[in-house]
Amino acid sequence: MAGIAPYLKLLRPYQWVKSGFVFVGLLFGHAWNDAVLIGDVLLVAAAFSLAASAVYVLNDLIDRERDREHPEKCRRPLASGAIGVTQALLLGGACIAAALALAAAVSLTALAIIIGYAALNIAYSLGLKHVVVLDVFIISAGFMLRILAGTLGVDIEPSHWLLLCGMMITLFLGFAKRYAEIAALEGGASSHRKVLEDYDPAVLDQMIGISAAGTIVSYSLYTVSAETVAMHGTTALIYTVPFVVYGIFRYLFLLHRRGGGGDPSAALLRDRHLAGAFVGWLISVVALLA
Repeated sequence: MAGIAPYLKLLRPYQWVKSGFVFVGLLFGHAWNDAVLIGDVLLVAAAFSLAASAVYVLNDLIDRERDREHPEKCRRPLASGAIGVTQALLLGGACIAAALALAAAVSLTALAIIIGYAALNIAYSLGLKHVVVLDVFIISAGFMLRILAGTLGVDIEPSHWLLLCGMMITLFLGFAKRYAEIAALEGGASSHRKVLEDYDPAVLDQMIGISAAGTIVSYSLYTVSAETVAMHGTTALIYTVPFVVYGIFRYLFLLHRRGGGGDPSAALLRDRHLAGAFVGWLISVVALLA
């Protein structure tokens, strides 16, 4: 590995797809005709992408010894020795500095949310990732902060229904990730990630099932609530529910039958069914709201 490739691998730009949560407020807040607002949301999305990359650099620095014991993560630039510690620190520092500058250009609220995201992930990397259940709630909180940055950070009022739905789906993805990690490491999970020693596949299955049901129910109720119908002027959002249900069921299939679920971003980009469900949902929502 040479040149820029290891640095791109360390930054994991494919994970920037998670910044899509920033656009939830723009989509459901009917704000896509405001050019200034669109520009602000794009800046916030870029800020979160860079902040996330800085967090990945920090995690890889801290976990590089454990990553060497993982069948896939041992090929990461820091674990493999392709990038040195000093180089990684400079790269991560540049990313977080750029993220803070972009957020500050939008609003003080957006800046505060990015700072909160960074602080939360530093605490996660330094110890909270070893606290069972709380670790997944912190992962979920990172996504919730993205939604808040794309709403409160740009002066869009967030929907409580969508915040609830966002929490449930990110908890679903977080617990699925833990299940996939245990399955992939086949008995050696605790040597790679200490918290996995406290997770049991049967208990994780229950948590995944509850989170999946919560996602489907909360989104379904959002589509038919009086507040939603009044705001969007349509009762047809209920017809987007099948895309959500199919996407969740497909993810469960990948988790239990295809060894997937460890990386939601990779699953969305690689699995045609999952990508199709997301694209179908997005097109349907845009068509109905427009």
